[in-house]
Amino acid sequence: MVLAAILSGCGNGDSLENFGGAIMGSTYSIKYVRHAGQVDAARVRSEVEGVLTEIERQMSTYRSDSDIERFNALPANTCQRMPAPVLELVRVGEQLSEQSEGSYDLTVEPLLNLWGFGPQGREEKVPSAAALAEVLQRVGHQHLRIDGEQLCKDAAVEVDFNSIAAGYAVDTIAARLDAMGIHDYLAEATGELKAKGKKPDGSPWRIALEAPRDDQQVAERIINVDGYGVSTSGDYRNYFLQDGRRYSHTFDARSGAPVLHDLASVTVIHPSALMADGLSTLLLILGPERAWAYAEKHDIGAFFVIRADTGFVIRTSKAFDRLSGAKN
Repeated sequence: MVLAAILSGCGNGDSLENFGGAIMGSTYSIKYVRHAGQVDAARVRSEVEGVLTEIERQMSTYRSDSDIERFNALPANTCQRMPAPVLELVRVGEQLSEQSEGSYDLTVEPLLNLWGFGPQGREEKVPSAAALAEVLQRVGHQHLRIDGEQLCKDAAVEVDFNSIAAGYAVDTIAARLDAMGIHDYLAEATGELKAKGKKPDGSPWRIALEAPRDDQQVAERIINVDGYGVSTSGDYRNYFLQDGRRYSHTFDARSGAPVLHDLASVTVIHPSALMADGLSTLLLILGPERAWAYAEKHDIGAFFVIRADTGFVIRTSKAFDRLSGAKN
């Protein structure tokens, strides 16, 4: 769930093509520079739409006939043959789960639904302790295993790729554009993005990172992006209030509850949009202190927005400043 606005700036010369549409309950947009003699725009759009159609068929939790939703409907102690990209994302999810000591987890969809945030969510409210305990029995990456080309489960877990599927989609689109000889582009899906090369006037693709406001958007930092994915996760766009407490859609899988710390959003810049997507969620779950330590230890480019008494505090990792060409 990225909170990035693309700052415009276009000059003379080669044409800037753009198109977009619907994807996984949200939208996507592609901007690219078309040079003379390159692939025609209709074919580019067709190729990108083909990539997204396949990803939706494999990974979308918004359609009951997708590969992952058919798996989610299976009972405990069953297996289903899966396409290679699904297994790849399960492995990435396992890696992120281990690195967060189980706080990040791909199997939180029943929790999202219980609290009212998921595709099957009925009402946004704090669940009873009994209901939470029952659902937690169906949450945990340890209940999944890969057996050859099959994904198996020993409990009735449900896999939700929403924290990494968009980043994967962006990487896949970028690879397809590169394969067609297109090397100046900005690809975005559900807010996750990747940019490469330059705009027609030779200027870089520039992204405005927001500091969260409930009533307005404020561009706090402008970064140049070339060859990197950018992802922002934040708890202030999707939440509900009950008894004066804010409950966000960002869950700690160990407790089964939304996070309650003061880290409002995290932006990650990474060569892989898939990893930027997953890491921004992981860091948001960890909270300001653990996330900062994690980003510094692993040399992750991260931009933190932290709630304070008088508004918000911005903190950036050394890798973020190095990678982003950041300027105020």
